[in-house]
Amino acid sequence: MSQTSSPSTSAQTVIQAFLQERLQAKLDKLKEGQDEERRKLLETYHPENWIADAARRVGQIQQVTHALKYSHPDARGSSLSSAGNPRADAFSVGTHSLDARLPTDVVGNAAALDVHKFLSLEIDGATLLQRCIAEDPAVSAAFSDDPATAEAWIAAFASVVQPKGKPASHSLAKQIYWPLGQGRYHLLAPLFPTSLAHAVWERLSHDRYSDDAKAARQARRERRAHPHGCCEYPDLAIQKFGGTKPQNISQLNSERRGENWLLPSVPPQWHSPPVTPPLGVSSVFPRRFGNRRAVRDQVKALKSFLLSVADPGWNNIRIRDRRDELARSIVAEALQFAAEIQELGGGWSLDERCRLNEAERYWLDPGRAETDTEFAAQRLRGEWKDEICISFGLWLNAALRSDELPMGQPEALEWQSLLAEELRHD
Repeated sequence: MSQTSSPSTSAQTVIQAFLQERLQAKLDKLKEGQDEERRKLLETYHPENWIADAARRVGQIQQVTHALKYSHPDARGSSLSSAGNPRADAFSVGTHSLDARLPTDVVGNAAALDVHKFLSLEIDGATLLQRCIAEDPAVSAAFSDDPATAEAWIAAFASVVQPKGKPASHSLAKQIYWPLGQGRYHLLAPLFPTSLAHAVWERLSHDRYSDDAKAARQARRERRAHPHGCCEYPDLAIQKFGGTKPQNISQLNSERRGENWLLPSVPPQWHSPPVTPPLGVSSVFPRRFGNRRAVRDQVKALKSFLLSVADPGWNNIRIRDRRDELARSIVAEALQFAAEIQELGGGWSLDERCRLNEAERYWLDPGRAETDTEFAAQRLRGEWKDEICISFGLWLNAALRSDELPMGQPEALEWQSLLAEELRHD
């Protein structure tokens, strides 16, 4: 091997260190008197002999970002190396999101994965594979004194990123037949995004098990400040690939111990307090409705806005629209509140503990009309709607009123009209 140029010397040093480490591990396992085995190991791990063998075996593996064997370990179709969809935008998460941070995976004969580790050796900021693809003369000189032999090896190593044969699916792979009409179809073969999955796995592993994460959680338990917070991932699911031999799926799958962590993708579960009939009150507005958190927040927002535009000289379309928008949100809450009460079994207003005024009974207990004909007739007349609107307007005026914000009849009529619009079709 040439030792005249500095880059070549760096490559030789890195390669020899890699081989010496693997050789020494095997020599340490030999016993006294196993001289023949020792001689064979020294011959096998001579740089030119080992590199020649690696160049032969590199055809048994392929560098990929999307792998097929995650569908089935015996599937024999195509895997691909792709940087992702270039048309995908920043709002879509995919392989394209990783850019230069894209980790590459290797599929193929697990016995040849040591070749991938060899090609992953970093020499002065670039991997050995990158230098082979670039046909770096320093690597050629480090490989062999024979330029033709070195070039053949470099070409063999550089081919690890190329697909093996024509694109093909397999009977054990996932397949989707997309109809095109007239008996024709596209065969789509979904591949597992192993590179993206590995990037997510590394991020979650850091957030769960790194020293920084442990220190942050310890600080939280001790109620101490910490430079950064904790990331929690509740309800993770684990998807297993490869069983006891994850290396048969891919190199990155082996590094993940055959595990793929799945974040929960289920609808949120709402835990609302049970709805109970409004017993013991003459009107629902002051307490049952007015005490709802969303209602308090929206009344507060409306009050704050009215105070900010209280100057009599301020009155334009934008102010009126914003005022209507805030008031209508309170009206919407009133309708939602009524809908919840109306879901209760019909006839709850017959309870002797019910003190509600008649109008609110007609509004909130429509189911009673199915069995109570007199109640149904009175409710059908609809006069109760006016009373509901008046009560709503007076209640909202009272909730908004303060020394700085006197509320009068015009405002009450305005709130009444907004609710009346919604109750018109009840």
